[in-house]
Amino acid sequence: MQSLFTLHSFRKRILALITLVSFLFCALIVRLFVIQIINGKDLQLRATDQWTRDLAIVAPRGDIYDATGSRLAVSYTTYNVYVRAREVKDSKEVAQYLSNLLGLNYLNVYEKTIKKNVSEVLIKLQVSPEIAENIYQKNLDGVYLAESVGRYYTYGNLLSQVLGFVSVDNVGQSGIESQFESYLKGEDGYSFTQSDLQGKEIGGSLRYYVPATKGADITITIDSKIQLILEQALEKAMLEQKAKGVTGLVMNAKTGDILAMSSKPSFDLNELPRDNIEILFEQSRIKAITDVYEPGSTFKILTLAAALEAGVVDESDTFYCSGSRVVDGVKIKCWRSKGHGSQTLEEGLMNSCNCVFMELALRLGVDRFYEYMQKFGLGQKTGIDLAGEASGILMDKSLVKNVDLARMGFGHAVAVTPIQLLTIVCGILNGGNLMQPSIIENITDCFGNVLIEANNTDKGQIVSKETSQTICKMLSSVTNKQTPYSFLEGYDVGGKTGTAQKYDESGNIAQGKYISSFIGTYPASDPDYVVMIMVDEPGAGAYYGSVVASPYGKEILAGILKYKNIPKDNQTVVVETVEMPDVTSMTISAAEVVLKKVGIYFETDGDGDRVLKQLPPPGTTVAKGDTILLIT
Repeated sequence: MQSLFTLHSFRKRILALITLVSFLFCALIVRLFVIQIINGKDLQLRATDQWTRDLAIVAPRGDIYDATGSRLAVSYTTYNVYVRAREVKDSKEVAQYLSNLLGLNYLNVYEKTIKKNVSEVLIKLQVSPEIAENIYQKNLDGVYLAESVGRYYTYGNLLSQVLGFVSVDNVGQSGIESQFESYLKGEDGYSFTQSDLQGKEIGGSLRYYVPATKGADITITIDSKIQLILEQALEKAMLEQKAKGVTGLVMNAKTGDILAMSSKPSFDLNELPRDNIEILFEQSRIKAITDVYEPGSTFKILTLAAALEAGVVDESDTFYCSGSRVVDGVKIKCWRSKGHGSQTLEEGLMNSCNCVFMELALRLGVDRFYEYMQKFGLGQKTGIDLAGEASGILMDKSLVKNVDLARMGFGHAVAVTPIQLLTIVCGILNGGNLMQPSIIENITDCFGNVLIEANNTDKGQIVSKETSQTICKMLSSVTNKQTPYSFLEGYDVGGKTGTAQKYDESGNIAQGKYISSFIGTYPASDPDYVVMIMVDEPGAGAYYGSVVASPYGKEILAGILKYKNIPKDNQTVVVETVEMPDVTSMTISAAEVVLKKVGIYFETDGDGDRVLKQLPPPGTTVAKGDTILLIT
């Protein structure tokens, strides 16, 4: 009986042992499953991280090209300097050498060379290949170089706002560099070396190299030669007119391609003012798309187009300007206080008569005026492929009274961006098709695959071809007052000037502050090139667009025609020049008689009847048909 009990007890022990072993075995299997299957990849990465040391290989950014194939932004090889403190044998020597060579603080570098608890620490980003070679030849233990990439802009301060710039670690911060960062940045590579438990490199061990992949290249619609012509004119306008700022655009009227775009003042992309963030931010804004302004008389092109298209006016209609008009009990002045008298529609455009365009807007009425303005795209973004575009300002239609409508007719009580106004004008003049403006031609990866291709979107017909041709003809008359082809000798150029007052932060008129502008077209009969220039707060004495902005628009057009080697449309035209007579101290009426005799047009500043000053001064040589300023 005792023997049987002993056997039963033994069996129980064996069973318990088997159960325990089975449990442990199952637990071991589960543990192995968790380690190898569930956490395998993570543990493998952690092990690799312990066994190796890696340095990133920064991918070269994609290049940016202009429409002619010229490189505007390129990447070049630089080097980042690192220290692995565990491998440094003489911290003082390393710190002394690196601080002297790299122009760094000795103590800061020394502290980094003694941080044994850190695998590696950055000493300096983007040193030149020459300095990197010196460090390499010195062969200091614990000092490493990693290939990196710097950014270089071929033309320095050309197209600075549009191109934008990158940070010190090669990330786009503004302009195209920022907006197309995901395409330009590429994919970084790595360099691995095996190390021991203390993080020291194992001599003769395996090295692994994963190459970087270059970012995609971008070709833009900008022509760098036209861009240079534009920027030289803007710099000249800035200096001569003592302006707060100047903005310019050149657009292909038929396609919507931007051929040049700039604002001054600007900065050199290779010498960024990073120590003054306020200036850098202000000067890096693409003002042609971000800033809204009251356009003044250049807006009259839109009012004229709407009135002709709606059939509320005919070329044969006549108007009378007494110098002002009363609307809703409010007296609204024409820019010429004595008035323009009786005039045709074309003469009203030539004279830039506010009274004529008040009449056109009132004939349209609020509903029809707004119907056309919204069709043109006023108060809406153009959709240009650049970030930060503003939509302009158009009053809520329900709040508009006749007095507001009258002011809108000549470009007041409405706000636009330069790109918005120029896009609409191009749509009116190119036969009536509103084109979405574009600045990106294509984006191509490093293998030659086209990722994005230009899409010149036609947003539809906004005016008829007949209306378009009529306005083209009238704009030619506006610029060529004396004889055809006389504004730019021998060339068929059209255009319109504008002058608008600015407002302060409280919404009141800022006394003495104006924006002077000019829109020029070539050829006037069927434009390919449309140029726009805006002078913000000219301070040299004059502020009318015809005196302040028009001469620089003329220079830009002349430069483009010369660059493109376009022959004159009429070889026989020779523009006569005359010497400016002295009309100071004369009455306006007497001065008008004298100036008419020599073929000079004028605008007046002031409500007086006697000339106090004239611009340009007496004795200056000017072309017949030019417009000068008389200050009363």
